[in-house]
Amino acid sequence: MIPTNAYPWLGLLLFILTMSCKERGDDEMIDNNPETSISVSYEESLEDFPNPERGFYRYSETSSSNYNPLSEAQLANFRNPNTSSNAAYESYSTLVFRYFILDDHLDTPIKQSVLEQIQLDFEIARNAGVKLIPRFCYTTRSNAGACPESFICPPYGDAPKDIVLQHINQIAPILNNNIDVILCVQMGFIGTWGEGYYTDHFGDPSTNASQGKVLDNNWQDRVEVLQALLDNLDKEMMVQVRYPQMKQRTVYGINALTNVAPLNEDEAFSGEDKARIGFHNDCLFASADDFGTYEDYGNSSSPRQMDINALKSYFAEDGKFVYVGGETCTDDYSPQNDCAPAGIADEDLRKLHYTYLNADYNNQVNNDWVDGGCMEAIKRNLGYRFVLKSGTFEKVLSADRVFDMNIALENVGYAPVMKNRPVFLVLKNTADGSEFRYALKTDMREWRASVSIQEEITLAADVVNGDYKAYLFLPDLHSSIQDRPEYAIQLANLAVWETATGYNDLGFTLSIE
Repeated sequence: MIPTNAYPWLGLLLFILTMSCKERGDDEMIDNNPETSISVSYEESLEDFPNPERGFYRYSETSSSNYNPLSEAQLANFRNPNTSSNAAYESYSTLVFRYFILDDHLDTPIKQSVLEQIQLDFEIARNAGVKLIPRFCYTTRSNAGACPESFICPPYGDAPKDIVLQHINQIAPILNNNIDVILCVQMGFIGTWGEGYYTDHFGDPSTNASQGKVLDNNWQDRVEVLQALLDNLDKEMMVQVRYPQMKQRTVYGINALTNVAPLNEDEAFSGEDKARIGFHNDCLFASADDFGTYEDYGNSSSPRQMDINALKSYFAEDGKFVYVGGETCTDDYSPQNDCAPAGIADEDLRKLHYTYLNADYNNQVNNDWVDGGCMEAIKRNLGYRFVLKSGTFEKVLSADRVFDMNIALENVGYAPVMKNRPVFLVLKNTADGSEFRYALKTDMREWRASVSIQEEITLAADVVNGDYKAYLFLPDLHSSIQDRPEYAIQLANLAVWETATGYNDLGFTLSIE
């Protein structure tokens, strides 16, 4: 051995190498030791496939005067490749929009028989392996006539505030009891289609009325309806509003300006009202302001005016942490509603963090994305899309029974997961099939881009010696559907998904000696 005092630089070099190893940490030390660890690389899949809580939804509606229940067989079939009416593309649907039109309850409580039918719809959805996006309203009819807007004239047919609040109190327990199969609830109730615009009781801002904006008392009434939903629904439940200004004036007051602060990372998923209000844009890519989506509707002391820059920026920032979805409604705004570079469709869907779109409307717009070459990417990227990149795993355990793992993955979708769900490492004995699940210390709602999961897992005492295949399991939070593979997340990689279990195969076997 050469003494380090004979060559002073050698001692310095050894010191630097020692410190470098310490700074790299145990996981990188394992990487360099093929005797104790294994490194696995994963191949990305570009296929579209059904995943829960994201994608193109299918439309359904029913009215309380003539209730048409959901069909379990039809809902289950939506999970297979389907082509909706007038569509030039196939899509998988794990989401179903559900209109509950309370057309014969404008001045009465909801009948018990109707409440029971609503409950049954959620049970049907659960059996079929899908989740619902419910919206309650009183009318979806537009009565033409001799009025300024001609295609729709008052009276519109919605209900007054006291009836709305009564109905929310009746419906909320059903929604809470079925939270496992609800993506989010849309505010609804106010105006034709439940979109808060053409309304008999909450301030009509259209040219059919003289006020031409939303007055202070109208805002107060609207906020009261939204607040009733937030107060009566479980804190886990998000409520979507049609216009971003509705959220601003609920959170900051009816005089709030359009440049108020959006939701930030520290506030996200806190259960506070600000963290629970998302958006549904039902005229996406219809015009520069999406038919009034990005509009300041004024109040008693301020005018109504377009405000695209402030409101769209607010929408985009908030969309990082709340559900965003909707539908296209007209192809008149072409080529702006086409794929890039002529249009903004695929770029805006990512910038605004869309989780879902309607597969049934408007397919004149949606079909343009097929022609423009961006539809396949849109189908894949709505909501989240997680791709395994690599994994480093300790491959032999002995006395200490502590398993080291390091997984790298990436979210290439438009949005993160918005509902909390557990992340399990599953070890399955190759001899007898016995399984052991270990909850990992990671929050999927924070998987927005590149993700690294580094864990040291102490195995349970009853894990016997043998070989164990390893899986990543991303199930639903709720015990009622946690072991249903339809509600587990599939990773976008080749040869990892187990249809029967909902597990993602990590491609290595752990030996316990």
